[in-house]
Amino acid sequence: MLEGQATLLDGHARFTGPKEVTVETRDGDVVVTAENIIIGTGTSPTRPNLPGIDLDGVHDSTTIQHIDPFPKRLAVIGGGFIGLEFANMFRLFGSDVTVLDASETFLEKAEPIVAQTAHDLLVRGGVEIRNGVKVAGIEKSADGIQVLVDGSDAKVEADAVLVAVGRTPATSDLGLDKAGIETNERGFITVDDHLRTNVDGVFAVGDVNGGPQFTYISLDDNRIVWDQLMGKGERTTSDRIALPHNTFITPPLSSVGMSPAEAVAAGHTVLYAAKPVAKLAAMPRPKIVGDAEGVITFTVDAGTREVLGASLFCIDSQELVNLVALAMRAGVTADELMNGIWTHPSSTEAFNEVLAELAHWTPED
Repeated sequence: MLEGQATLLDGHARFTGPKEVTVETRDGDVVVTAENIIIGTGTSPTRPNLPGIDLDGVHDSTTIQHIDPFPKRLAVIGGGFIGLEFANMFRLFGSDVTVLDASETFLEKAEPIVAQTAHDLLVRGGVEIRNGVKVAGIEKSADGIQVLVDGSDAKVEADAVLVAVGRTPATSDLGLDKAGIETNERGFITVDDHLRTNVDGVFAVGDVNGGPQFTYISLDDNRIVWDQLMGKGERTTSDRIALPHNTFITPPLSSVGMSPAEAVAAGHTVLYAAKPVAKLAAMPRPKIVGDAEGVITFTVDAGTREVLGASLFCIDSQELVNLVALAMRAGVTADELMNGIWTHPSSTEAFNEVLAELAHWTPED
């Protein structure tokens, strides 16, 4: 093979040895050996062991994107970010949506004021949310499909059901045992902070290694492995500081870093600010575009004034959170963000006003 060339084999690949992969192609099996192998098979939607899970009309996050006919009634099993994104989207499309979430608390990992604001907004928009619900099964009904609730006679009638209860690593048919590659109890490939598996020269990148399941993490995984193979080998997953993430409901919900409770638990003396978007005089853009919903919060170290975290439930938050994350990595203080000269009208102007309201926070607040 000439230097710089790449050969693409289209087929199902399985390990047949530590450095050997057999690919089933339409032209027959091809055996490939290499000093370095990168596994990037990702994940697939989890299909729990529920009665009726294979009925027509029961979808995952992939199949529902091609649903036909459009459901007038949609039941969503799972209240995580995937379930809420689809619930919000289908409600805006015109479906009557019911979310069935096993967790007792809506968005349990979010700050209480943020979770409550998001909950109230979705409910006002017509999404029915039921927390603390354990689904017992799914069955056909006279006019569609129904979800059975454990310990109750209640049934949720729908035209379609979306099951959004997590994702499963695509490792079950890779022949990992033939290569001696270790996985954890959930089937994710075990890697170190250089993304190396326990087999020398074999790496695992993206969702399949059990790290944060975001596209941009896969991109950074690529940088780490490239540095191992072609660079100095210095990049690691430990370099990731202030990792932001988004939930694309309307408006988008974005967060980075610690909540005030987490910051106090980590030993910080905390300053905290939270303000509804509708009350931000210095941030007119949401009103201009007709979406002044949401709330913005900041968690700041009282001594250093460094930003420890933020929740941005507002229009343009998917962009704002990247600026906050950069400030956290660079050690930019809350005062510098608060006194920044930002273009007008822009959503960034919120920093001027929200951060001016920082006050001491305790767990009793």
